[in-house]
Amino acid sequence: MDRPLVIAVDGPSGSGKGELCRRLAASRGLHLLDSGAIYRVLAFAAREAGLALFDEDSLVQEAAAMALSFSAEADGVHVLLGGRDVSREIRTEEAGLNASKVAALPRVRQALLQRQRDFRREPGLVADGRDMGTVVFPDAQVKIFLDASAEVRAQRRCSQLAAAGRECRYEEILADIRARDERDRNRPVAPLRPAPGALVIDSSALGIEQVLEKAAAHVGALGF
Repeated sequence: MDRPLVIAVDGPSGSGKGELCRRLAASRGLHLLDSGAIYRVLAFAAREAGLALFDEDSLVQEAAAMALSFSAEADGVHVLLGGRDVSREIRTEEAGLNASKVAALPRVRQALLQRQRDFRREPGLVADGRDMGTVVFPDAQVKIFLDASAEVRAQRRCSQLAAAGRECRYEEILADIRARDERDRNRPVAPLRPAPGALVIDSSALGIEQVLEKAAAHVGALGF
């Protein structure tokens, strides 16, 4: 029996995965999984509960207990924790760094693995993450790895902060991105890397429309 379609999109933070995945899902009427949000929510919930981000036993228990859901709205996908919208809280630089820390813990990743796989259902799924094509959905029919230089990603983050009326310290953001890349690419469990057979797109000099065009052409070439 054929399994529902999965378009797995991996890559580092700031490469444009979120916007690409939202557009791919919307254009094809597919479900959407923001796997990074799951780790961000876990880190956020752990902090609220007073748990240490290195306390693997407690984090595993929290991962199993937290009530997580996604709500698609006109302005994007909202993340709900126990019915509370925490989308804004989990999108800070601190939340991203904390998510990267808990994601490096093997038993935490295992605890969240099945919850991610449960998002695979008809008519199909666009999965946004760092190990979607390598670990979570190794049998995904379509695999894409979206990349961009650390400098470009830092500048994009600064532009987002400026648009929100918030202060941007470019050098600090760049240092954080480089540190996160180092941690994600070299962790012993599910390191960040292109899945075998993935289309690699460098978005450093591309706009979202150009990235979407390349990704859509790849999906179409595979017959989906």
